[in-house]
Amino acid sequence: MNHTEKVKCLIIGSGPAGYTAAIYASRANLNPVLYEGIEPGGQLTTTTDVENFPGYPDGVEGVTLMEDLRKQAVRFGTDIRRGVATETDLSCRPFKITIDGEKVIAAEALIIATGATAKYLGLPDEKKYAGMGVSACATCDGFFYRKKNVAVVGGGDTACEEALYLSTLASQVYLIVRKSYFRASKIMQEKVFKTPNIKTLFEHNATGLFGEKGVEGVHLVRRMGEPDEEKYDLAIDGFFLAIGHTPNTRIFKKWITLDEYGYIITKNGKPMTNIEGVFAAGDVADPDYRQAITAAASGCKAAIEAERFLLRKSLE
Repeated sequence: MNHTEKVKCLIIGSGPAGYTAAIYASRANLNPVLYEGIEPGGQLTTTTDVENFPGYPDGVEGVTLMEDLRKQAVRFGTDIRRGVATETDLSCRPFKITIDGEKVIAAEALIIATGATAKYLGLPDEKKYAGMGVSACATCDGFFYRKKNVAVVGGGDTACEEALYLSTLASQVYLIVRKSYFRASKIMQEKVFKTPNIKTLFEHNATGLFGEKGVEGVHLVRRMGEPDEEKYDLAIDGFFLAIGHTPNTRIFKKWITLDEYGYIITKNGKPMTNIEGVFAAGDVADPDYRQAITAAASGCKAAIEAERFLLRKSLE
């Protein structure tokens, strides 16, 4: 038999958005319960150093930053729990969220901060060199590759943006594109072609990475499977993936309005979803910026809106 627990405010997800929402919701006496999800601390726990988060002039390790945010949420009384939301029923309030397939939480207000997951090529070497030359965020990690050689994988706008950003730091950027053309917009393509230190490698597949203490190079195949297929190695210091992100919204899609890529659609820059009392914060609703600071800001907004919503309901 499923045990149902009633809570005023439930937060799903434990990245900067979830923890910031928890800090604000706790201080507003909403007694929030937060479930950490599959990756406690979110994507930042997979980055080594965070140098662009305000308040840390010397930079901070991703894990340390998330631990600090977590402690702050706990200090104000957030009930933080291990567990993954596996099912939802948002047809009426209280909203019912199943945790780990067994426990049901009935929540008066719900903040979704489940984040997004960077897409990888699926090479074993990507895991092997995680944080040692492999990254899925140029704005997070590009600084570490000043005057070095890097490669970006992808053929869309994101890949072109990442390559252009890295071109201002690295001495040479290789853009590895599987097809013989870009999917990116014409304006982005033109910018890439005009940038002298970006070299585009069309019809190339990355099949692996190599290096002693970190990435020292990439194994490439040009025109894979064709009679003139050519294999060669390219020396690089950093390998950036820019083949997109997948928002973690599968369990909400029956109820919540999503865009074509699965991101939650919010209203006019506010954290409201199409369901009154359900709010979205962080990367789950943000295909554009995907930064820790913007996620934290949206967590703050979501908690304030949840507080206003619950206040309105209590007065009705």
